[in-house]
Amino acid sequence: MAEICPLAQEWLTLGFIPGLGCALTNKLIQYFGSPAAVLQAGDKLQQVAGVGPELCRRLSDTSCVDAAKKRAATELHLLTQKNISLFSLQCSNYPASLRTIQEPPLLLYCKGDLSIFKAPAVAIVGSRAATEYGKRVSQLLACGLSDHGVTIVSGGAYGIDAAAHQGALQVGGKTAAILGCGIDVTYPKSHQKLFAEIAEHGALLSEYPLASKPEGFRFPARNRIISGLAICVIIVEATEKSGSLITARLALDQGRDVFAVPGRIDSVKSSGCHRLIQQGAHLVQGVDDILVELQLLDAGSGFAKTTQQKKGGMESEAEQVLMSFLDVYPVDIDTLARVSGLTTNEIHMLLLQLELKGLVRQLPGQQYEKNV
Repeated sequence: MAEICPLAQEWLTLGFIPGLGCALTNKLIQYFGSPAAVLQAGDKLQQVAGVGPELCRRLSDTSCVDAAKKRAATELHLLTQKNISLFSLQCSNYPASLRTIQEPPLLLYCKGDLSIFKAPAVAIVGSRAATEYGKRVSQLLACGLSDHGVTIVSGGAYGIDAAAHQGALQVGGKTAAILGCGIDVTYPKSHQKLFAEIAEHGALLSEYPLASKPEGFRFPARNRIISGLAICVIIVEATEKSGSLITARLALDQGRDVFAVPGRIDSVKSSGCHRLIQQGAHLVQGVDDILVELQLLDAGSGFAKTTQQKKGGMESEAEQVLMSFLDVYPVDIDTLARVSGLTTNEIHMLLLQLELKGLVRQLPGQQYEKNV
């Protein structure tokens, strides 16, 4: 059942006044104490820095305020109809970590369970056009963190974001997607099933009114929410001009730790991560690096070993020999035959056994790589 914050009509009315952005609205709420007080402030509005004559006129214009009230009433009706919750900055359920950031969202639309943020949350973000390596690492990190009770936060986009959400869901963990559009808008459209799973086992969140389109300016703005909800941000793949680096900068401004996953030095998709590492971001080689740094795991407890034990059983001597010639980079059967001394038939049989154990994966073009 949808949970609607107290005084929702007033919060929505203020939000629907044209020309009032998040920063200025936050300033007005801090000055006057409540949305209702702002709407009734009259000439006192001019005492607040940044409030110009035009905004004063709108907030004092009965027809403008009435139009905003009417839109607010419609919004409340739709929220109830669509089973979407609404939380204001002054709600007790509003995530505590988000209150402390610069320009916290005044309203959070939520489909799912906001209580998942009572657990520590970690953000995993990166390239939309991710490589198979990037998606695999994102999913692996999300699985490992979820196994330790961490909530996974991301942006619901293609590539790294989707892999992070899927990793959490795969092990029955909690995950939240922060949207750059209205919560009732599915973007990208192909993520309809994924978003439904996230809403069922975690939360979809947005600061934008219902039916808001996924316009470009909304995504950099929502990144402050992704980092604000988390105790740290992990960048998996990013170019030097990636939007994920905006999230990293916001995280640093908010006092959050930033982690970066290294990649190939000849890949532009890893250049942003490498730059972050050069600038002091924590280098990630596995889940342990994050858990230990966040004091969620004792150093040397060997989480990676536990993860490996979940994949199949012990390898035979022949399987171990073949595994020694495999890496996370793809290799074809002819190359394996040349370097290992095994016959092609032996390699085919061993690769099949290793695939069944989840230790090897086949890629297009008859290429194989370790499934780390």
